[in-house]
Amino acid sequence: MTQTGSTQTPSSGPTHGSTQTSGSNPISGILPRPSVAALPAYAAGKPPVPAEGLTPFKLSSNENPLGPVPAAAEAIATGQALHRYPNPGAENLRAVLAEHLQVPFEDIVTGTGSLGALTQIINTFAGTDPSGHQDEVIYAWRSFEAYPIVVRTAGAKDVTVAVTGDGRHDLPGMLAAITERTKVILLCTPNNPTGPALSHTETEEFLQQVPGNVVVVIDEAYQEFVRSSDPVDALDLYRRYPNVVVLRTFSKAHGLAALRVGYSIAGQPITQHLRKTAVPFGVNALAETAAIASLQNLEQVQERVQQIVEERQRVTTALAGAGWQIPETQGNFVWLPLGEAAADFAAAAGAQALAVRAFAGEGVRVTIGEPEANDRFIALCRTYSGTGAAG
Repeated sequence: MTQTGSTQTPSSGPTHGSTQTSGSNPISGILPRPSVAALPAYAAGKPPVPAEGLTPFKLSSNENPLGPVPAAAEAIATGQALHRYPNPGAENLRAVLAEHLQVPFEDIVTGTGSLGALTQIINTFAGTDPSGHQDEVIYAWRSFEAYPIVVRTAGAKDVTVAVTGDGRHDLPGMLAAITERTKVILLCTPNNPTGPALSHTETEEFLQQVPGNVVVVIDEAYQEFVRSSDPVDALDLYRRYPNVVVLRTFSKAHGLAALRVGYSIAGQPITQHLRKTAVPFGVNALAETAAIASLQNLEQVQERVQQIVEERQRVTTALAGAGWQIPETQGNFVWLPLGEAAADFAAAAGAQALAVRAFAGEGVRVTIGEPEANDRFIALCRTYSGTGAAG
């Protein structure tokens, strides 16, 4: 069944803060900066609501249902010296990453998840200049929900380019959006929440046309799940294009979402500035130890990723057999472009004790979870009869 939904730009939120009262004491005149008041709120995936006779499953946050490898879990459990500050810049983890990725130690900057690392990049290179003019940051939309929040908080202007009908980046459109005020371009691959990944060929052709003074961030939060014929080799691109920054995380493939460990990779002309905006001690000691243990057991991580990829294939094959037409996904999730029926489908999933992530008026993102959860999701898709649905 073909599902179509309109592509919406990021909500600007309310333009004015409301005055609140607490008991009999009115609170007035305490307002944030106008740009903060206008920010959209980040909506995290909600937990499932229990239903009688059904095991609840959370498929709303793209979490790894298999969790971390045993060595990483053990590292957390045996953590010591909690009264001591962690390494200021996660130096031990950076050393292991540098060896693993074959990149210079100084080219790595850690952050609290890839979102923390991204925040450092935007705060460093985009904002409002002394004359009051806003820098511009270009990204696809719909894409990662935090992009507009991070960009606008920094005082920059977001410039969105709608994804194509099949959920892919419109790279020609993004090139056309570049102006003299463009400072950063964000490429989310695979794209969250729609799923398609960029190819290496098209990404390099894109980079060849981007001015060298514009920072291009290749956001690879889900890169371990990619099984395309021409996957982006972001490390190769960073080595050959000085304006490329690679963004990665331990939250997804490594199953360490609760610990918030991410990092960026870029040349030292970029990282020397990123370290100025990095929060000191941003990666805590337990997180650093667990991430190192996970890297040292990478074969086990890859085995778990492969299990999820195989489940993803099973789910997408079943959906196709049920008549659904969805974008090709290379992440650990699928996108149902339900349009106005998104909230209705999420409610139907909720009745089956499945928490999914609905984007109002656009679609629903569903994480590849435990086999039992995936079976229940498939069954729902085969029988769903809401607005615009198959069956």
